Amino acid sequence: MDFIDEIKQFSARVQKLKDQIPTEEATKMSLIVPFFQILGYDVFNPDEFLPEFTADVGIKKGEKVDYAIMKDGEPVILIECKWCGENLDRHNSQLFRYFGTSCAKFGILTNGLVYKFYTDLDESNKMDLTPFLEFDILNIKPNVIPELKKFSKNSFDVDSIFSTASELKYSKAIKELFANQLKEPTDDFVKFILSDVYDGIKTQNVIDKYRNVVKKSLNDYISELMNEKISTALKNESESEDKAAATIEENIAIEDEEAPRVITTNEEIESYYVVKSLLMEIISPEDLTYKDNEKYFAILYKGNIRKTICRIRFGAKNKQIMIANGKDYERIYIESINDIYLHKEKLIAAVLQYKEDWALCLI
Repeated sequence: MDFIDEIKQFSARVQKLKDQIPTEEATKMSLIVPFFQILGYDVFNPDEFLPEFTADVGIKKGEKVDYAIMKDGEPVILIECKWCGENLDRHNSQLFRYFGTSCAKFGILTNGLVYKFYTDLDESNKMDLTPFLEFDILNIKPNVIPELKKFSKNSFDVDSIFSTASELKYSKAIKELFANQLKEPTDDFVKFILSDVYDGIKTQNVIDKYRNVVKKSLNDYISELMNEKISTALKNESESEDKAAATIEENIAIEDEEAPRVITTNEEIESYYVVKSLLMEIISPEDLTYKDNEKYFAILYKGNIRKTICRIRFGAKNKQIMIANGKDYERIYIESINDIYLHKEKLIAAVLQYKEDWALCLI
């Protein structure tokens, strides 16, 4: 099984377990230790994965970090753990103290859901205050997976990771800066944009006047760019979907043989694309198809009516989505198609119950 598939399987398991874990110790055993097993470490070998590593801090003796990944008798990664219900934002100071007392080059702060990776880019042997990499097991971003894999036992190389850490750190900072400007452009940013499009003097009144124009223009451009990419992707998938549609007709021939012809609405097609975008992280786009009939619009996994992910009903009085949950459906009333985005986790759970390898993550 590929590394990404193992991570996705484990993500589904964490989603089920996280609300049942009451303590930090339970978090370690149920979430954190299995995660490092996936990375290839022998968690039962103290020469490789050492619990309660001693990291004396100043006059304090016997201070211990939760785990240390060892190589040739020396720590290379320190791991500080918290309960899965803890917010990590106020806990990096403890790892900061431990980092400076050892020869470890990397530190990881985690609550079993989020993993923050630190090193010493700004000042040698002094841990940076901000992580150069963050990984959320419940929100897997494809571009993070190759960087995460570099910390696996078979791929781990200090020099290689350190050489890319600086790029990752500043790339993250630039993305955050841009995201903040999209929400609320600063005076300097608005002035920078206006410098090429506005010939007059950029007074404070001018900046305030055009702030919302800049904000709306940037957000509109991003939306248009995303729609263009989605349209291109869907066009490339059309041939695969045509084949899948033929499979659907075969699978539902008995159940839906005498169903009258129906008209698939733009709203139904739009809801299909929304569901597809939410599930692209865990299944291939061609595995998702739809079937419209008189009573509801069904979105299917691998063209099989017996593997329905959800049913959409857009009646005159209300809108509703029914998401598969075992042998039943959970009915959810929605105000608009955009409300479907609020139920991503339930849609993912509906897909995972049909995947052949799903049973493995329950063992």
